[in-house]
Amino acid sequence: MTLSLEHVRKVVGGETHIHDLSLSVDPGSFNVLLGLTLAGKTTVMRLMAGLDQPTGGRVVMNGRDVTGVPVRKRNVAMVYQQFINYPSMNVYDNIASPLKLARLKKHEIRERVEREAERLHIEHLLTRMPSELSGGQQQRLAMARALVRDAELLLMDEPLVNLDYKLREDLRVEMREIFSQREAIVVYATTDPMEALSLGGNTAVLDRGRLIQYGVTPTVYHQPATVPVTQVFSDPPMNLLPGVLDDGQLRIAGGDAITAPAHLRELPPGSYRIGIRPVHVSVSAPVAECLTIRGEVDVAEVAGSETFIHMSAGDNHWVVQQPGVHVLPIGKTLDVHVESRHLFAYGSDDQLMAAPTRRLANAG
Repeated sequence: MTLSLEHVRKVVGGETHIHDLSLSVDPGSFNVLLGLTLAGKTTVMRLMAGLDQPTGGRVVMNGRDVTGVPVRKRNVAMVYQQFINYPSMNVYDNIASPLKLARLKKHEIRERVEREAERLHIEHLLTRMPSELSGGQQQRLAMARALVRDAELLLMDEPLVNLDYKLREDLRVEMREIFSQREAIVVYATTDPMEALSLGGNTAVLDRGRLIQYGVTPTVYHQPATVPVTQVFSDPPMNLLPGVLDDGQLRIAGGDAITAPAHLRELPPGSYRIGIRPVHVSVSAPVAECLTIRGEVDVAEVAGSETFIHMSAGDNHWVVQQPGVHVLPIGKTLDVHVESRHLFAYGSDDQLMAAPTRRLANAG
């Protein structure tokens, strides 16, 4: 199956939700829709499914215009972030419900239900009612009911967001294996950049109803094409500080001049916005060539085993993502450091000018 959105727009009550969006996904591919809340992820999925009709443009499946074709006439399945299970049916009947509507034979229904239940590790729960299941088991049930149809297009709208951290991690690993065995196009929506990275495949970055970058997930992460992408595909968002390149030297506001790293030396002299991921900033200086920035602590936010240090110097603000617990008083002057090889450079038009080269294993 192939799927394309061609110059699709969606306007509701005079407000544009989707702006001239074009996107083509390959047969059997796994695709992440990544964006902040209200970026348009759910709207795009509803247009793909046929639950909503676009205001302009068209939806093409297998080379056929299906823009006006309702969802019931498309081979599409969808999993939502809320558990949508039939409370009066047991687990077996919940999973079997779409197959019964399709009037499949009983033995085929049983084979497919048992197969999907086993894949999702709920085969021992087939006689239970949804009210007897945990949240994770209910979401597995909802996924099994969607997967059992063998739909050509599977849409997953933040299906793990309501689960606890450990269960989310476990299901992500399992989903990669489950989807690798299927030929369907999978589209998975999330607000979490790290979830996009862990799932792999391709990522489409959405921002306020606009598609701002699409490509292989590690490539999009390592080479965010514009400043808006840096704010979506990084958590916390990438730090952006004014910098000047001149005669092989780089000076960033709040820091001393350093020798420009190799990947920035080919840029013409001038002013740039220098991008630094919070995870690459440290309170201890690395051995390698590094940039040191001095600022005042605005707040040190401890989150589990990490501390997010919010700092400022004049009008410039940045965040340091530091492992461990660090208790720092507000107003404390602090030097932080980043290896120059981690720096990005963006031009006055917010377009990427230079990016470091690194493997996904070093992603943060």
